[in-house]
Amino acid sequence: MEKVSLFWFRRDLRLEDNTGLFYAYQQEKNVLPLFVFDRNILDKLEDKDDARVTFIHDQIQRLSSELQHFGSSILVKYGSPLDVYRELLETYDIQVVYTNRDYEPYAKERDAAAAALLKRKGIQFLDFKDQVIFEKDEILNGSGDFYKVFTPYSRAWMDRFQKSNIQTLALDARKNNFYQTSPLPIPSLEEMGFERSKITIPPLKVDESLIAKYDKTRDFPAVAGTSRLGVHLRFGTISVRQLALKAVKLNQTYLNELIWREFYMMILFHNPQVVDHAFKPAYDQITWRRSEEDFKKWCDGRTGFPIVDAGMRELNATGYMHNRVRMIVASFLTKHLLIDWRWGEAYFAKKLLDFELSSNNGGWQWAAGTGTDAQPYFRVFNPESQTEKFDKELKYIRKWIPEFGTSDYPKPMVDHKFARQRAIDTYQAALQAT
Repeated sequence: MEKVSLFWFRRDLRLEDNTGLFYAYQQEKNVLPLFVFDRNILDKLEDKDDARVTFIHDQIQRLSSELQHFGSSILVKYGSPLDVYRELLETYDIQVVYTNRDYEPYAKERDAAAAALLKRKGIQFLDFKDQVIFEKDEILNGSGDFYKVFTPYSRAWMDRFQKSNIQTLALDARKNNFYQTSPLPIPSLEEMGFERSKITIPPLKVDESLIAKYDKTRDFPAVAGTSRLGVHLRFGTISVRQLALKAVKLNQTYLNELIWREFYMMILFHNPQVVDHAFKPAYDQITWRRSEEDFKKWCDGRTGFPIVDAGMRELNATGYMHNRVRMIVASFLTKHLLIDWRWGEAYFAKKLLDFELSSNNGGWQWAAGTGTDAQPYFRVFNPESQTEKFDKELKYIRKWIPEFGTSDYPKPMVDHKFARQRAIDTYQAALQAT
């Protein structure tokens, strides 16, 4: 059997500035890149034209092409990661496995199981920090505990960032330690039970002029004022280090969005229970309305509240929703309709190109008032005043609701004043019961 060292790609689909790949390339010979289309994840996807699967498949083909310049390729498997490793142990003399860390509950279980399997064979499993600037326990408060409020966390993050020598990593062009092979086969989407999505993925480009004025444009959904790089951060086709080093020079508000992402990753790492429960346990006592009919109107963008409906239609059509509108539609579902934030979170997880468990969970719990550093439960966004502030000329609304202003557009499904008071009363009753 051939001796190889594996680098396992997951949420880091790039050769440039890839921490685990850099160290594998520096320290090992015959580095064979590996990617696993994980059935434990894919089998749960309802939509067989899922745009994220198409995107990943395209990126794997790109990596295969880039590796050909090194005379190498990427080994692509479809199955359960443990089954794949059992198969590879029969095929190769694996010396060591390198990878980058992932912090979601399933990923932690998957990696622990893979590491245990390899350890029994005397093979090291080496993982590295790559998808964040700071991880786990690197940003703690004066008591040695994790931060529960964003502002002091962000100050501590910035202080450490400014004192750290954050650098990007480039593969040494003077040597070639990749495993030499002709291009290896890649399972087709159809072989895995999927089909190509028609949804367009935002381009991978860092528009520095846009980032420079981000604080002035980011709240207006009719304006192309956000970078749309979320999907690239999610799957690691861009390096967070490169983006943060640009952002710190261009716009603090944009950098804050990257810090929010790490804040929510840190919260999930220390509090895995937030996947299924409110961060503030008292809020698990809320009596939610379980109206499938109302939920479907929200999903379909047929609530009669134009800014809400425009956002949901944008999401359904493109896999994206403007950040300001995400807050509005989440507040509407949890406060106006009193429907469980977990329903909305699951729908976003199904539809969003840039779905990241920690940020999605954190954002929904923020909107519902149940999470860390959340908006107070008695703050209920008024869709009309949000429209007046952020889509005054109705450009965004008219783009996504062609029947707006006609008899074909539905009447509001609930009265704002009534819904606001109902939400406040329901939350108060839950808190008084604890």
